[in-house]
Amino acid sequence: MNAFDVLSDPVRRRTLELISQKEHSSGEIVEVVEAEFGISQSAVSQHLRILRDTGFAKVRKDGAKRRYEIDPSGFADVDAWLDQLRRFWASKMETLATEIERGKRSEKST
Repeated sequence: MNAFDVLSDPVRRRTLELISQKEHSSGEIVEVVEAEFGISQSAVSQHLRILRDTGFAKVRKDGAKRRYEIDPSGFADVDAWLDQLRRFWASKMETLATEIERGKRSEKST
């Protein structure tokens, strides 16, 4: 499964949002996702497995609990793809900044 397939699912995106803020136990994730999406604990576990298997999430055992956190390595493909677009954005943003500065100078001189 490629990175964009992983990120296309709203449950997985929400899970990533949760674990990007702080580490969460699987129970905490299930509680939030069940309430927001109305899916079972088993379905949430499947989404967590996909996030682990594709490198978007890390898990560590904490006694009987499993705790999840973001794994930045999963985002490498997304970042590489966005990097192609950043070059386009950068030149457009530089042009916009130049035009804003011209406008400010024009306002000061009037």
